[in-house]
Amino acid sequence: MTRSPAIGAAALALALGAAVLPSGAAAQARPIPPDQVRSGVTFLAPDQRALQQDAFGNPGLLWVERGERLWREPAGAGGKSCANCHGDGAASMKGVAARYPVFDTKAGRLFNLEGRINECRTAHQGATPFPYESEALLSLTAYVAHQSRGMPLAVAIDGPARKHFESGEKLYTQRRGQLNLSCAQCHTDNWGRKLGPEPISQGHPNAYPLYRLEWQTLGSLQRRFRSCLSGIRAEMLPYGSPEYLDLELYVAWRAAGLEIETPGVRR
Repeated sequence: MTRSPAIGAAALALALGAAVLPSGAAAQARPIPPDQVRSGVTFLAPDQRALQQDAFGNPGLLWVERGERLWREPAGAGGKSCANCHGDGAASMKGVAARYPVFDTKAGRLFNLEGRINECRTAHQGATPFPYESEALLSLTAYVAHQSRGMPLAVAIDGPARKHFESGEKLYTQRRGQLNLSCAQCHTDNWGRKLGPEPISQGHPNAYPLYRLEWQTLGSLQRRFRSCLSGIRAEMLPYGSPEYLDLELYVAWRAAGLEIETPGVRR
């Protein structure tokens, strides 16, 4: 039976207790030492880890395959495909996902992979953007990210990206919702502890988009943000919100050095 996110978060708050949930300045995220940074896959049961590594059984690869087809399909008024501009995605997209989110100085804003794909559709293909969590956007994003599998995350947080990083850090450490919890209290301060029968992971984004057994489908990192916010009974922002983009940048920086695993498998 799948545990309700709200019930799970409530159990966490009760289990940890006020004495171990810091407040004020003490609630700021403590950086996890590089030699202790762990991917979420290491917190899975052996059969679930094996499923992610299975080149035939990983269900997320169905979206990668669809993304490869979409890569070659003409779209929009220009009748262009992604391949018309970028060629073979296996070569041209290698390493791209490891750098995202990225600040585009020409556009003057921060892009995640989903945002960049939609920007290309509107600016270069004359096509309408894909909605967040649509099968098409998840598929193309998974395909692009999959080309960087095995490469370490290394996002830039200097220059104009700095304000977005600082905003993301603030969001990550801010208590919110009726349960008054922050991301950091679970994934920095208490990772490895048990929430019921399940260990708390470090909350890294290196496997997204990923197939979540709870969802029975592929989902984006922003879907996971919203799920966590729902669990602590906090306001959920719309997909693509600037706040979520800033948070994506911060958690990508926090996971620096972890290898891209897309498409991951998680509980």
